[in-house]
Amino acid sequence: MTITFTLSGPPHPGDAEMTLAREASHALSHLAGHDRTLHIEATETEAGRTESFDLPPAAVRLLLDGLSQIAAGNAVSVVPVQAELTTQQAAGLLNVSRPFLISLLERGDLPFHKVGTHRRVRYGDLIAYKRREQDARHHALDELVQQAQELGLGY
Repeated sequence: MTITFTLSGPPHPGDAEMTLAREASHALSHLAGHDRTLHIEATETEAGRTESFDLPPAAVRLLLDGLSQIAAGNAVSVVPVQAELTTQQAAGLLNVSRPFLISLLERGDLPFHKVGTHRRVRYGDLIAYKRREQDARHHALDELVQQAQELGLGY
């Protein structure tokens, strides 16, 4: 599973939730590394009912990442990597227009399939594309910095 951050959907957390998330994130990060199982004993505040269970490492990472984002005031959604997105949803996650996304699909830059006449993009493919593009931008920026240094431009 992958955490996504959306502008629509879940409401943004309030100050009280942000504070609780910050405290919980801090406590959890001191208890468990990202690759360890964590035994949890949870008590429902109002009813006082207690349950205990183990969280696998993937769930610990997910919980820590989610709490960190909530503490920063971001809304959080969990989307399975195999989820299929409409072109509008995919464009929104890339922060591009739908026509631009369609051009990426038609050029073959991003895999898709059709359901009837509608295009669908797998979330995992979208994230992989986003990472490739980010890596390419970082590489280009590194090259520009190197060229500027070679030319003595003071950067």
